[in-house]
Amino acid sequence: MSDSQDQVAEKISSGRTSLGIEFGSTRIKAVLIDDERNTIATGDYGWQSHLVDGLWSYDVDKIWRGLQSVYADVADCVEAQYGQKLVRIGQIGFSAMMHGYLAFNEDGELLVPFRTWQNTNTSEAHERLSQLFQYNIPERWSIAHLYQAVLNDEPHIGSVRYFTTLAGYVHWKLTGRKVLGVGDASGMFPIDPQTKTYEQDFIEQFDALPEVAAQPWKLEDLLPEPLVAGTPAGELTAEGAALLDPSGVLQSGVALAPPEGDAGTGMVATNSVRRRTGNVSAGTSIFATVVLEHKLSTLRPEVDLVTTPAGDLAGMSHANNFTSDLNAWINLFREFAQLNGGSVSDADLYGELFRSAISEQADPDAGGMLAYPFRTGEFLAGLAEGRPLFVREPEARFNLANFMRAQLFGAFSPVTIGMNVMTHDEGVQIDSLVGHGGIFATPVVAQRILAAAFDTPIRVMTTASEGGAWGMAVLAGYLRHADTPLADYLDDVVFANAQSVTEDPQSADVEGFRMFFARFMQALPVERTAVECMPIGAE
Repeated sequence: MSDSQDQVAEKISSGRTSLGIEFGSTRIKAVLIDDERNTIATGDYGWQSHLVDGLWSYDVDKIWRGLQSVYADVADCVEAQYGQKLVRIGQIGFSAMMHGYLAFNEDGELLVPFRTWQNTNTSEAHERLSQLFQYNIPERWSIAHLYQAVLNDEPHIGSVRYFTTLAGYVHWKLTGRKVLGVGDASGMFPIDPQTKTYEQDFIEQFDALPEVAAQPWKLEDLLPEPLVAGTPAGELTAEGAALLDPSGVLQSGVALAPPEGDAGTGMVATNSVRRRTGNVSAGTSIFATVVLEHKLSTLRPEVDLVTTPAGDLAGMSHANNFTSDLNAWINLFREFAQLNGGSVSDADLYGELFRSAISEQADPDAGGMLAYPFRTGEFLAGLAEGRPLFVREPEARFNLANFMRAQLFGAFSPVTIGMNVMTHDEGVQIDSLVGHGGIFATPVVAQRILAAAFDTPIRVMTTASEGGAWGMAVLAGYLRHADTPLADYLDDVVFANAQSVTEDPQSADVEGFRMFFARFMQALPVERTAVECMPIGAE
């Protein structure tokens, strides 16, 4: 091995490493880093939600199968590259898609299939709780799922003794601790940014609801304990080590960071935990988050109020839909290439198609085309269900460049609805906005489209391709540096020498998106009609 490999091998053997594993909507990803935040090994596992009795879910066995798969990828890479078994890890952290509903009885048994954030069957709970608290409780939040089950008088509801998120569930099974990072907890139930724990007044209001008071539990007894970043959150038990690494090589006793949500890891991965900074995390869903200087002036249903991993209030525009429909169209082009004997890599396929969207052949407003990316329901657009839809005017300039521009404009349109409320209606100030996620892997294109949508410069950092798993690994490593405020630690240590590329909004793009977005909103009844006239599963 080279000298540099020897140095990494020594860090691995001495446990100067941190492992982050994030359960995304379509991928489970693991990233092992050293004590200087350099990536040593990665793992990847694909999965997808599916409908169970009309609700989006994931198989529980795939949670553990995916976890073990990505860990095995990391361990195999370490052995292949550095000639040693992965016996020790310094710190571990788990993160996952936020919200949703995993409910358990007193014996720790799952009561109903995992209900993910994609479900929008909780509109009644969202409306009642938002009015009760005068605080936006989105449909996908865990408390909305719990309350909707109460309102529906579901048979399991009296047996609930604990409920949590996906990250909290994995952490609990590996450590025995019923805790949650404060950022992830803020997507279960509102957090008081002063106390860094749940809003006590809201808990009392919730428990006082007649239908809740009739239950054999109190809300506070069901929720995981919220922890700020840097707080020890337990150790990997012997049972947990065997669950993570069935080969039996990994030692127990590893320190674990508070499990976080993908919003928090996105903030960390983009150095966006300080006030007036923000990030756009783009994947199957997309959310734009800005750390606020103060609470919003009034109830804003389009804006979620969550916290950073340090417990500071942040405003989020969250759209359930982003790349699913876009990826489906890309796969169609891949099939066409294969029919003609071509073999195209993802990088080349996405790169060529994306670049066409900003080529000279593309009209600023996408030439009279509209793309609605709604695979699932979308609260921001007032949709309980979704139907991916492409529409064009009879005289639209129907070419590949405009088609791809419409796809990208359409993907970024739902999140723009909530972002406009923050910046236009609430006057939220933003010093920097960083994009991260796979869509930014193709240079320039997504940055330029997003800069047009938000009319603000968009920065992409060199760590953007690592995403949330890398951010979770950084949070795990932060356990050793918790005496320094998280924002300072990120500024002065993690990102001290980070490089980035910024795309400023171009006036033609901004005006083109404005025209597209106006048509997008005006024609939403077409999408609603598609939902009404194309029932899922109809023969």
